[in-house]
Amino acid sequence: MDWDDVRMFLAVARSGQILAASKRLAINHATLGRRMTALEDGLKTRLLIRRTNGCSLTAEGEVLLAAAERMETEMLSAQARTGRNDAAISGTVRIGAPDGFGVSFLASRMGRLTRRHPDLKVQLVPVPRSFSLSQREADIAITIERPEQGRLISSKLTDYTLGLYASKAYLETEGEPKNAEDLRRHPRIGYVEDLIFSQSLNFTGEVMRDWDAGFEISSAIGQTEAVRAGAGIGILHDYVARQYPELVRILPDLTIRRSYWTTYHETSRDLLRLRTVVDFIRELTVQEGHIFVSG
Repeated sequence: MDWDDVRMFLAVARSGQILAASKRLAINHATLGRRMTALEDGLKTRLLIRRTNGCSLTAEGEVLLAAAERMETEMLSAQARTGRNDAAISGTVRIGAPDGFGVSFLASRMGRLTRRHPDLKVQLVPVPRSFSLSQREADIAITIERPEQGRLISSKLTDYTLGLYASKAYLETEGEPKNAEDLRRHPRIGYVEDLIFSQSLNFTGEVMRDWDAGFEISSAIGQTEAVRAGAGIGILHDYVARQYPELVRILPDLTIRRSYWTTYHETSRDLLRLRTVVDFIRELTVQEGHIFVSG
């Protein structure tokens, strides 16, 4: 198989359009279309489902994509070993992250990586749920506990802490609780319990029995906004809450500790773009590790 054909196929698979891929490759789109047809004829299988608004991969195309990405990784590694350190990091990496970490930390920092590697596309999906790495819902998942099943590679990213917060305006009006039991006379903000996908997110039991929030929000950022607005008292991520001077940490002896993990499928371990993104996220958290833990 001609590496040049494989390189072109990768561009089409990643862009989802022959026209967009041809622009990236700086060749005529009709020429690229003929090259893809010739590749399919040579392999005696259909790789692309072509539509007027783009194209998608067949099952055989998905198989070739995985093999092509391994070939690309080997080529880039060979270039690096032979002194070619300018090999471009390209392609798409999707990161699935809890919204606290994704929105409040990664979103404002990932631009540094894409400026460093213009051909790299990063997709950040900061939603409060788990991701299927095997089904390619995400290439990298930031998880709040280490997965125990599947062909996954996980490593601890950082510890982080949470605490009780209220707005200054709220405390001026309603007063500050003196102990956990005193919280019962205050409106409380929490998660939507039946949407909690991991028991690690069930923080309230570590503060008091029967938290029974009057306002439930299935988003860490949403809870932060509600507390900022004076809707009540909530358990917030310290590294998020400290960004807002109007928030006050109350009952400071009550601290909840959790961890973030980076997780990806073992079949992706040799992809240079994936390793580049994982290393960058780790670099960020090491540089700014002090923000994640209270005290």
